Amino acid sequence: MSIWIDNKDRRNVQVQVDGRRLHRILPAGSSARDAKQVEARLRAELTSASPLPERAGDPPLAAVMPLYLKHLEHLRSPETARFHAARITPWLAQYTASEAPKCAAMIIRDMTGAYAPATINRSLGALKKALTLAWEQELTPENYGARIKRLPEHNERHIYLTLEQVNELASHASDPVAAAIWIALFTGCRRGEITKLKAEDVGETTITIRAGNTKTLKTRTVPIIGPMRLWLPFIPLPINAEGLKSGFRRAREKAGLPHLHFHDLRHSCASILLASGADLYTISRILGHSSTKMTERYAHLQTDAQSIALERAFSENALNNALNKKPALGR
Repeated sequence: MSIWIDNKDRRNVQVQVDGRRLHRILPAGSSARDAKQVEARLRAELTSASPLPERAGDPPLAAVMPLYLKHLEHLRSPETARFHAARITPWLAQYTASEAPKCAAMIIRDMTGAYAPATINRSLGALKKALTLAWEQELTPENYGARIKRLPEHNERHIYLTLEQVNELASHASDPVAAAIWIALFTGCRRGEITKLKAEDVGETTITIRAGNTKTLKTRTVPIIGPMRLWLPFIPLPINAEGLKSGFRRAREKAGLPHLHFHDLRHSCASILLASGADLYTISRILGHSSTKMTERYAHLQTDAQSIALERAFSENALNNALNKKPALGR
C-alpha cells in the first residue's frame, strides 16, 4: 500500500517507479486528499523522461490525457477520477498513443503490490477513456485504448455483520461516529449520504436523501424506525468525512474488526433484511439501487435463508411426526 497511517496517526506516502522509491511522512492531521496530492508529486519527481515529439496520428499519451480531464468537467463528482488520472501521469510522457499497451504494462508492473487490482484498473480505465476520446476526435487512426487489458479482480468482499457485532463496534466509537454507524445499518445509506444529511432532511417518519448527495442522482426517502430515533439528534453530524473515517478506523481496531469498511454496514443492512424475509425489490428501494440487478449480489444470502427455512420446516423430527408412510429404499 502506498498510503497508510502509522501508529502516530500520521499519513505515510511511498511511491516506486522503475525501481526507484520515495517516502514521505505527512504532519498529523493531514487529509487523504493531501496524501494523494503528495503521491502524485512524488511520482512526477521519479519520472525524468523528456516529452516525446508530436507525430501525426500518434500523439504522446501526455497530450491525450487532457482530453479525459476536460471530459471530467461534466461529471458531478470528478475528484476521484482526477486522482486516478494523476496517479498514472508520470508514465505517460514516455509513450505515444500507439504504445499504450506498453505503457499499461509498465503501470501494472510498478503499481502491483502497492495497489489492489481494482484500483489499478480504475487508473487504466482513465487512460482507456482518454484514448477513446482521442479516437472519437480523429486524433488517432484507431482506438488504441481497446488494446489495454485490465487486470482480473478477485478482491470482492462479503462481510456481513450481526447486530451484536455492530453493537460492539459502536460501543468503541464516539457518539457522532456511533450515530453514523447505526444510521448506516438502519437505512443502508452510504457514508457520503450520511455525512451530507441536514436537519431539514429528517422528517417525522422518513429521512430524505437529496439527489445531489446520492450516487444515482435520484432523491429517495428511507423510513425512520424506532431504534434509530435515539441517533437522529446527531444529524447533521458534528464531524466531517475525514473525522468519520478516522473515528471509524479507531472503533474497528478496538472492536477487533481491523478489515471492516464503513460500506460493510450497508451490506449488513441488506443481509439482515433478507434474513427477516424482505424481497430483493424492497431492499433495492431501501438501498437506492438504480435497479434490482445491483441488489442481486445478495441473492445468495436469500438462498441461504430459504435453505435454513426449509430445513426448519421439514426437519427430520417434523417429518417423522407428520408422515405415516415412508419410501422403502432399494425398490
